[in-house]
Amino acid sequence: MLIALHHVTFITTDLTRSRVFYQDLLGLQPDTQRPTMSFEGVWYDLAAGQQLHLMLLPNVEAGLTRPAHGGRDRHVAFAVSDLDALIAKLQAAAIPYTLSQSGRRALFCRDPDDNALEFIRQEPVLCQALAKKVC
Repeated sequence: MLIALHHVTFITTDLTRSRVFYQDLLGLQPDTQRPTMSFEGVWYDLAAGQQLHLMLLPNVEAGLTRPAHGGRDRHVAFAVSDLDALIAKLQAAAIPYTLSQSGRRALFCRDPDDNALEFIRQEPVLCQALAKKVC
């Protein structure tokens, strides 16, 4: 049955703008093994065989009003080792975010295409243990 999250895919209407967000701001590195496809895109390796895929395609949800707090919207959650460093980067880039309403050390923001992202503070040891369990 289910053993891991393999990848998450987001549609982007501006690949250059999305690369600035995911590469320059979040520090992700593109996977150079992305297969040739009928559309442009970029794959990012995360951890333990997990990836984030960006596909340059028309956004069929353009103009849809999303909830102000990403935790009330569909979203993907990433574990981070330093939430304060991420907050500093978001503030420096003038990217709005909201803190988790559950009281956890987590925040929500949106990427340039309005996809909701959650970032949860986790100890690096726990992140390594999770990766080993999944592999």
